[in-house]
Amino acid sequence: MHLFNEVISISGVSYLIFSIMTIVALGYLLGRITVKGVSLGTAGVFVVSLLYGAFFYNNLTDAMKNAEIAQHGLKIVENLGLVFFVTSVGFIAGPKFFKNLKNNFKSYILLGFVIILAGGLTCVACYLIGRPFEADSNRFLAMIDGLLSGSLTTTPGFSAAKETVKNFYAATPELASEYEDAVTVGHGIAYLFGVIGVVLFVQIMPKIVHADMDEERRKLASVDTGTARVITGKLINIDDMGLGAFGLAALIGILIGNIKIPLTAQGLSGTCFSLTTTGGALITSLLFGHFSHIGRVNIMPEKKTLEVLRELGLMIFLIGAGVAGGASFVKYFRPIYFLYGALMTLVPMLVGYIIATKVLKLSLLNSLGSITGGMTSTPALGTLIHVAKTEDVAAAYAATYPIALLAVVLVSQFLIVIFG
Repeated sequence: MHLFNEVISISGVSYLIFSIMTIVALGYLLGRITVKGVSLGTAGVFVVSLLYGAFFYNNLTDAMKNAEIAQHGLKIVENLGLVFFVTSVGFIAGPKFFKNLKNNFKSYILLGFVIILAGGLTCVACYLIGRPFEADSNRFLAMIDGLLSGSLTTTPGFSAAKETVKNFYAATPELASEYEDAVTVGHGIAYLFGVIGVVLFVQIMPKIVHADMDEERRKLASVDTGTARVITGKLINIDDMGLGAFGLAALIGILIGNIKIPLTAQGLSGTCFSLTTTGGALITSLLFGHFSHIGRVNIMPEKKTLEVLRELGLMIFLIGAGVAGGASFVKYFRPIYFLYGALMTLVPMLVGYIIATKVLKLSLLNSLGSITGGMTSTPALGTLIHVAKTEDVAAAYAATYPIALLAVVLVSQFLIVIFG
């Protein structure tokens, strides 16, 4: 305890909490500003977080007396937010998820792979265009791979890229460390547009196509309607709000998400695939939401509980990611890198929309829900739920997300192996 008090003081913890609450207040005020019906919403928290990280990150590390402790603290905030948000989404989507998946299974698989493939090809094009102007093509490749994961706001892709770089250049540890840093910088630079670009897209597209949102909600409901479960007798609640069931689903999901599947001959010491905490929590809560009870025990939290935890989770996730990203964004920012990242967000998003609406003939909200999943964009789903005024869009996100998750991990690794 004495060592803990020397490393991080109560004042340091208080400073972190004070910072979070300041970001929350200012972020939601910014998110309320509306221009022609379009607003940042909860993504306003992300913008303020980035600005805080850019200008006050050093103050935070000074207050907490250790930069590494500050980084870990922000990572805890980010991961806790992800667990809250994704588990809530899974519970909300669960009752209709499997019916929706059955009706559109091939469409979701195709969309997930097409969106990530489009992102990967755009990444390759940016690398080939920019390589002649870079002094170190291998460092630039690592940077580009980080830009791809940031443009798709995917933590698993980011982790896979760093792990692949570390293993690929293991013979020269100094280069491996430098290129890992390049992946991190690229991820941070592209993350800003990766979040805001998709958030704005799901708001702007309904306006561009002059969608009748009432009609679109009816179309979505007709696709997603699940089979009502008839339960005789009274269910036993773990607690009145359902927090116990929520915690159980999250716990199981975290355990499942940390199971590692080797992708290389080195086994667990080499490159591995895992669902990560996000994927594990999503799948587990989908199953909990689908079955809703185990015998007489109710495992479905109250709707209001899920709505609060979903918004809380999204908010604190954006704070954790935004503050850390803001510090590196300003330090390493170059306009051309930001442009590359923006292209890696826009191209797959537009390709996915065209395929979903013109080829697969999905309804507008089903298409947008699938795109948020294909882009692995947690913040955009939160925005889309507010825009659509129905939580049914979460089912399309949940169906496409695991496919895109696997695809982006593989693409991030192949880029390094093929061009490295």
